[in-house]
Amino acid sequence: MQTWPSQTDLDRLESLKAAALAGLVAGIVSAALLLAHRAQPLGWSAALASTLAGFSGATFWVSVGIAALSGGLFGLTYRYAVRQDPSSHIRSGVIFAFSLVRGLALVNVGAAVSLRGWPFLIACTESLLMFALAAAILEIALRQQWVQMVTGTLSPDILPDPSDSNGHN
Repeated sequence: MQTWPSQTDLDRLESLKAAALAGLVAGIVSAALLLAHRAQPLGWSAALASTLAGFSGATFWVSVGIAALSGGLFGLTYRYAVRQDPSSHIRSGVIFAFSLVRGLALVNVGAAVSLRGWPFLIACTESLLMFALAAAILEIALRQQWVQMVTGTLSPDILPDPSDSNGHN
């Protein structure tokens, strides 16, 4: 009888923690950005009121939910991508990849072209902010060991053969 969770169960728990933390941060950042967009023409009290009811409220919360889901997937991917590699290129690459995909997906192409690309730049910058903050909080959680790094090594059948001078297996 097994009394301790298996390594895969522990790993799943750590992945869930990373996804939940990054999703929470992304949702909060997204809500703040959406409120700021609404507050500009409406004022803060009307912007807050617009999140409570009707179609405007529904679109606000669906947008926040989608951002939180995107952030959760980002956190899961980020945890696996960085593993125990100190390379800043991997970390920034994951952030930029998620930012670019999400930012470009948010934009109406016709409107963006007519406005000389500004909507693309704004959406990608907002996504970059969202994922960069999620990564920063996740890095703190990893360093404090609130979320564990992915452990393990490459399996022996993928490692290069040291006796092969050409690098072929």
